[in-house]
Amino acid sequence: MTALIETQYLPPVAYFAALRAAHEIVLEKHEHYEKQTYRNRCYINTARGQETLIVPTTAKHGKVVITEVRVDYTQKWLNNHWRTLQSAYGKAPFFEYYSEDLEKILFKRHSFLYDLNYELLSMCLRWLKWDVSVKESLSYTKLPDQPKSDLRSAINPKKAANLSRFYQPAKYYQVFGNTFAENLSIVDLIFCEGPEAARIVQVSTVVK
Repeated sequence: MTALIETQYLPPVAYFAALRAAHEIVLEKHEHYEKQTYRNRCYINTARGQETLIVPTTAKHGKVVITEVRVDYTQKWLNNHWRTLQSAYGKAPFFEYYSEDLEKILFKRHSFLYDLNYELLSMCLRWLKWDVSVKESLSYTKLPDQPKSDLRSAINPKKAANLSRFYQPAKYYQVFGNTFAENLSIVDLIFCEGPEAARIVQVSTVVK
């Protein structure tokens, strides 16, 4: 299966469950940026409960192609994200093993959101040890040719009902709380379960 999907910022577990059957991932490079989606935010587990990490952008009005959306470094989000991640996962079993990769990418200070998300996705796929080809779309097509599976905007915080098509929560160890928090950023799963993360994504995948 070839899966067509947008880039997201440290995507949730459901994103990877949706892609699990794909032998090739095509990233949508020509879409218009959508606000209030996973494209510039992720959800993590902290001592205060679930917290949202948002990458501020300079895309304020009108339709902007995703590759032209700049990250806004006039806001002090980068250090705040990193301190929050350290606080949330510093005591997680595998934080020290994986955190250096994440820190290096974040602090490259990518100019464009798409480039940041692309590199973070590549990192996550390496962490999961997935042998999958990643390409970029050549143009925008409303209805892509078969046999592509069109997953664009399917994993969306405003469309929770969609998740059951791809994702069935599989519980794993989490640092905080007695109640399992489902579909957090993949970093929650990786930092807590390490090499077991790939198996847990597999268990979380809805088989069609």
